[in-house]
Amino acid sequence: MTEVTSLTGRLLVATPVLSDPNFDRAVVLLLDHDEEGSLGVVLNRPTPVDVGDILESWAGLAGEPGVVFQGGPVSLDAALGVAVVPSGAEGPEDEGPLGWRRVHGAIGLVDLEAPPELLAAELGSLRIFAGYAGWGAGQLENELQEGAWYVVESEPGDVSSPDPERLWRSVLRRQRSELAMVATYPDDPSLN
Repeated sequence: MTEVTSLTGRLLVATPVLSDPNFDRAVVLLLDHDEEGSLGVVLNRPTPVDVGDILESWAGLAGEPGVVFQGGPVSLDAALGVAVVPSGAEGPEDEGPLGWRRVHGAIGLVDLEAPPELLAAELGSLRIFAGYAGWGAGQLENELQEGAWYVVESEPGDVSSPDPERLWRSVLRRQRSELAMVATYPDDPSLN
């Protein structure tokens, strides 16, 4: 078995050829990636459900739009909190505040069972996701070989984009390669 280079903290950006409707124009933040599989959340699928409707105590900390996002097709009844904690002078060894686990850089997972007051002063932004995207061992690697995803660096602002519907284009547009041109790909190529 070949060794898997971890893509944790990176973005998977759906290519125009990806046909799965769950991931059409999706931007997925990988929260975990190793030889056993991968787990991430789709950053650009807001739902009409307000965070206050399901997690009232966290609603005041959720960024705009203050809605729950559909993180993926797996476990839609489970909630995940992803938050940016501005690091300031803290080094990479710093664990961050209690109730938050670093995933990559300033991006981490929030323990939604913890009292929100523990994190309120530390959080730069918070987004709540219902469900997640998951891949078994080797499954994501196969999709990458098939050309279903572009792998790009994440930025802390991706988690809290105030305009999530435009995230796919904006992430591609900032790439310093031919990927920037993909951002101009029409929504429906048959109309081109």
